[in-house]
Amino acid sequence: MEDILIISNYYPPEKGAAANRIEQLALKLYKNNFNVSVICPLGNYPKGELFSEYKGKFSVTENRDNITVKRLWIYPSVSKNLLVRILSVLSFSTTLFFYLLFKKTPKKVIVQSPPLLLSFIAVFVLSLKNKKIILNISDLWPLAAIELKVLKKDSLSHKFSLFLERFIYKKATLILGQSDEIITHVHTVSPLKKCFLYRNFPDHNIPEIELKTKENEPIKLFYAGLLGIAQGVLELCENIELKGLNIELHLFGDGAEKTQIEALISAKSSSSLFFHGMLDRKELHEKLKSFDIAIVPLKTRIYGSVPSKIFEYGSLGFPILYFGGGEGETIVNDNHLGWVASVENYQDLNEKLKEISSLSKSELDVMKKQVFKQSQKIFDLDNQMKILIEKGVF
Repeated sequence: MEDILIISNYYPPEKGAAANRIEQLALKLYKNNFNVSVICPLGNYPKGELFSEYKGKFSVTENRDNITVKRLWIYPSVSKNLLVRILSVLSFSTTLFFYLLFKKTPKKVIVQSPPLLLSFIAVFVLSLKNKKIILNISDLWPLAAIELKVLKKDSLSHKFSLFLERFIYKKATLILGQSDEIITHVHTVSPLKKCFLYRNFPDHNIPEIELKTKENEPIKLFYAGLLGIAQGVLELCENIELKGLNIELHLFGDGAEKTQIEALISAKSSSSLFFHGMLDRKELHEKLKSFDIAIVPLKTRIYGSVPSKIFEYGSLGFPILYFGGGEGETIVNDNHLGWVASVENYQDLNEKLKEISSLSKSELDVMKKQVFKQSQKIFDLDNQMKILIEKGVF
């Protein structure tokens, strides 16, 4: 078996799309005869504090489903203060720098980006060691930071981030992009760089749809994921209009906006808004079997971003109500996966909700089966991995 290392800022038992995505990549590489190891921080996300099993430890080595996971020290934080978050990333980047500098690593290394500073440190050291660097880009930074108003355009921080971005693109052997927009952007910076599309497809392994449509209940709309700045779930709760509609909105997750969302729901005393907290992925999927539609929001249109929830929940058979703009709109529309509301346009979103509210449960049931069938055909992780391996990416 050939050795390959993955460097990531997230890995289970941490929650969220990023951790799930990297675990799926690791497991698929293992199933394709790679000896896979992962370097990541001590588990802390999304709460921003070390999990109990990692408290008081500087590093931990584990085996999770035949993947060797090396966890290094981090100062954890999910603070909205940019300097505190930079300090958190810098803490893990520092331990990673010395680990990569002095420890033996495989010839092939996959580096996840963002965080940009972390990927810069990894790429810098690995390039000195002449490793094959496969840069896996899931979001475009600093571009996304500008769009989210986390960074100010042409500020010193922005210019420094642009330097880091150009460096990692230049030094990477090849690049995996999670969207066509990411690949287009990379080629504007590094025109000759070898780039390959790698979508965040799930691996549910369910041959038949398992969703149950219940006749005598309201239509159950749900959001499941991180409650952070980019997702804009708090703003969604503030602006969504469910009064008089045959719809409930159920929220699952954790993150920076959790406390505010709980307070808002409590203050509204709405019979149509429900918050369930963070559930384990398997437990969540079991609970969602009686739900109807997945809503996938973004606070603003972020160039390059395609939320993996489209693939995750489409593959389970859930019609998608997409509210994020960009390439995600094209995927939902072209594959007839549900509805698209114009990003940041709550009037359009509420009109779509009225349309959904008028659906019968039998119509929803037919739609779920169509979405499941289409997703099984187009969101095929095994086939995607097979093609990339045949092209010599790994």
